[in-house]
Amino acid sequence: MLKFKTLKRPGQAERSFRNSTFIGYAFPISDEDDAKIFIKKIKDRHNDADHNVSAYRINKGDVLAMKYDDDGEPAGSSGKPVFKILEMKDLSNVVVIVSRYFGGVKLGFGGLTRAYRETAIEAIENAGITLECEKTILKIEANYSDMDVVSRTVNQYGNILKTDYSCNVNCEIEVEVEQVDELIEKIKNITSNRVTIK
Repeated sequence: MLKFKTLKRPGQAERSFRNSTFIGYAFPISDEDDAKIFIKKIKDRHNDADHNVSAYRINKGDVLAMKYDDDGEPAGSSGKPVFKILEMKDLSNVVVIVSRYFGGVKLGFGGLTRAYRETAIEAIENAGITLECEKTILKIEANYSDMDVVSRTVNQYGNILKTDYSCNVNCEIEVEVEQVDELIEKIKNITSNRVTIK
């Protein structure tokens, strides 16, 4: 998966269905740990809500993680419909949480499904959808004398995440997966193969 659809930014929505209030949040994430952090954050924020339903879908390299949670609502009435929206929109690396404050009127299975689904859709639309390229991390070890030209070349393709200076210069870079081979070849050529890239 070199290109995938995800969210541009965090999104939020609030809907009312027969006196119950549904507050939806959609977040772009990078991994399952991120998903769990956002779910906990929203559960803490809405710890007085009757239910905090969640779903996430992560597809990154060879990692595929999918999960949904009804959080006490009837099985299949809430978490699964939210997850199905992520599938239907073909979104990756996204978590959606919908908090429900019960208003005294039961919605029934179909009503719950509709309320959670529509709130999730609105939160996703509020976040916006974008097409991203899959990225990877490379480690480069170079001489001090080569580092200037290495940095300039890396910046044409991606970002330097961190740099450590010791006997040699070690840096971590982020680059699009489909540009890795081209970048490695270019760096090796301009440094006469004096760098180590992992």
